[in-house]
Amino acid sequence: MRVSLDASALRRTQWYEYAVRFFFGGAMTVIAGIVAKRYGPALGGLFLAFPAIFPAGATLVEKHEREKKEKAGILRTKRGRQATAVDAYGAALGSVGLLCFAAVVWLFLPKYNSALVLLTATAAWSMVSVFLWRIHKSTLWP
Repeated sequence: MRVSLDASALRRTQWYEYAVRFFFGGAMTVIAGIVAKRYGPALGGLFLAFPAIFPAGATLVEKHEREKKEKAGILRTKRGRQATAVDAYGAALGSVGLLCFAAVVWLFLPKYNSALVLLTATAAWSMVSVFLWRIHKSTLWP
């Protein structure tokens, strides 16, 4: 499998599906802010780690795959759930990268320029995520 950009997916997505993702992400951010204000930033940060977009995105991936198969005349297929499972696997790999992002910020933000720390943390997230994906592609993992 090659990673590629499929712009046709943007045309298949309805406006309200974007709104659901936006609302869900915004709601989780507001909840994290409320928790942080009430119980402190450490607990609020745990809520910021919630995968705000993934649950809404996963349901939409499943729906689009199911609709695509139904349009082709294939009924009661598992393809939507399988596509969502692959998406979840990628999200899990990216979460390890996010853990590295958080560690870099946590360790270096108090001592160094915030822009430099965020840039370094973003590079760490990207490198770790791509590294794990490449390990996966080398068939060491299922």
